[in-house]
Amino acid sequence: MSLVVGLTGGIGSGKSTVANLFAQHGAGIIDTDALAHRLTQRDGAAMDAIRAAFGANFIAEQGQLDRAKMRVLIFADAAAKQRLEAILHPLILTQAKVQLRQLRDRPYIIIAVPLLLESPSFRQLVQRVLVVDCDENIQVARVIGRSHLPEAEVRSIIAQQMPRAERLRQADDIIHNDVGLDSLAEQVAFLHEHYSGMQNNN
Repeated sequence: MSLVVGLTGGIGSGKSTVANLFAQHGAGIIDTDALAHRLTQRDGAAMDAIRAAFGANFIAEQGQLDRAKMRVLIFADAAAKQRLEAILHPLILTQAKVQLRQLRDRPYIIIAVPLLLESPSFRQLVQRVLVVDCDENIQVARVIGRSHLPEAEVRSIIAQQMPRAERLRQADDIIHNDVGLDSLAEQVAFLHEHYSGMQNNN
C-alpha cells in the first residue's frame, strides 16, 4: 500500500500550488476540492440532496450549486454548514477512497483536504500530515486576488478555520509559503525524497 500524506492549510496558503509541484515529481494527487466541485455541478451526485435540504433558491440557472449564495449562508449559519457537510463529506470520502485504490502504483499519494484536521474520517486515511503555512496577511491578499472577496469576509473565513498554531502543532511536516515559488519548489523536492524513502522502507 502506498504512503498517503494529507495536505492541508488555511485558505490561501497555497495548497493547490504545492499539490501541483508534488504531481511534477510523480506523486499521486487527490484533490477533495475538485471532487466537491464535480459533486455540485449540474447533475452532480450531491445536487438532489442539496436541492432537498436547501431549496431551489441555492441552485444556479445552469443547474449547479450557487456557490456564492451558499458561502454567504454557511458562514452565517453553523447549522446550515453542518447540513451541507453532512451531504458532501460522505460522497467526497467515497470518491477519495476509489482514487486511493486507483493510485496504488504511485510512489506515494498526496490527498489535499482543507478540513483534514477537523475531519476524523479523512484523517484516518493518511499516515502523515503536511501543513502549508504562511502569514495571515499573505493569505488574505492571495484570496482577495483570486476570489475578489472583501477583506472582512476573507478574515471571517480564516477566523472560522482551525487556528494556525494548532494546525502547526498537529503537523508532521511543514512547508513555508511566505517567500516565493523557488523556495516552495525546493521544499517540495526535499519532501519528495523523504516520502519516496519512507515508501521504499515500508
